[in-house]
Amino acid sequence: MAEFTMELSDEQKEVRDWLHGFAADVIRPAAAEWDEREETPWPVIQEAAKVGIYSLDFYAQQYFDPTGLGIPMAMEELFWGDAGIALSIVGTGLAAVGVLANGTEEQIGTWIPQMYGDANDVKVAAFCSSEPDAGSDVASMRTRAVYDEAKDEWVLNGTKTWATNGGIANVHVVVAVVDPELGSKGHASFIVPPNTPGLSQGQKFKKHGIRASHTAEVILDNVRVPGSCLLGGKEKLDARLARAREKAEKGGERVKNAAMATFEASRPAVGAMAVGTARAAYEVALEYAQTREQFGRPIIDNQGVAFQLADMRTSIDAARLLVWRASWMAINGKPFTAAEGSMSKLFASETAKKVTAQAIQILGGNGYTREYPVERMHRDSAIYTIFEGTSEIQRLVIARTLAGMPIR
Repeated sequence: MAEFTMELSDEQKEVRDWLHGFAADVIRPAAAEWDEREETPWPVIQEAAKVGIYSLDFYAQQYFDPTGLGIPMAMEELFWGDAGIALSIVGTGLAAVGVLANGTEEQIGTWIPQMYGDANDVKVAAFCSSEPDAGSDVASMRTRAVYDEAKDEWVLNGTKTWATNGGIANVHVVVAVVDPELGSKGHASFIVPPNTPGLSQGQKFKKHGIRASHTAEVILDNVRVPGSCLLGGKEKLDARLARAREKAEKGGERVKNAAMATFEASRPAVGAMAVGTARAAYEVALEYAQTREQFGRPIIDNQGVAFQLADMRTSIDAARLLVWRASWMAINGKPFTAAEGSMSKLFASETAKKVTAQAIQILGGNGYTREYPVERMHRDSAIYTIFEGTSEIQRLVIARTLAGMPIR
């Protein structure tokens, strides 16, 4: 077990500086263009693949960093560059986490490389959980997966929504109901391989922020996948369902479902994304306050502006510490006895919204225009309190954990 430390190693610092350079030199110059185009920035993803950032090897190295800080450090730097483009680069990671959290070694080795492709032919993947009537309320999920024993195939039907890379992905990871009577405990995750008949893209959403990231509905119409595409395998699923039925009869003891397992593993990473956006806006506001003069002096000399910057920096550092703590706990197998993962996501998300709004205020009229990036950063920051569990859901998770109550 790695000891907790706030001091990055020389190797981690080297990776951080490399990522920061890519964010500054490649992502930031392209940010405004792809935000306006509202299209997947394939050229930037390809550049990331060429230098090794968009790759299974890089993701694995950061994911298995024994300190737990590899992923949050990477997310902070990339999202410091731009949230929309960064999400296009790292969005595949959520699907990869879904496979890592629920899949067998063979499934991990087979499907994760296909999610990324290579530098000459980049691919993306999508994790499909939310539905039009089932976002935070995963127990209301309607997408069904029925086992065809004669053919050893699963048949998937339903509609998924808010799927990053949905419809354009090479590989889709789909959460579906296999036993409706068990509610959220009756869910399982499935791989839908490339070019599988019956899977199509529905509506592509025009969004308030993160507009360079593709978000769409995914339609599943009698999609047939081999039995081997059930993450974890049928034997493991049958055993889990049997335990869930037994515990339900004894009073409903908590059993994790496939979607929750993925979200629990990824929430600190979302917190790190929020930290990156908040830090970017703070740095713009700080530089502006130091150089913008009013009444013959820099506006940072005014206590009202200076105190805002002090609060912004304090909140950003506190958010980062919560993210790092949760990430260290996760990699070292420490249980989230106080929902520390949700804490990190909640605080960092709220910080990003507040800090980016304060940055606009400090820049005044300039901050409200697209000539300065804080307007875009503020629009982007709104997503952090919504996706992968709204702030209200995070508070519910924290409260129920503290009270010793099951999380459904």
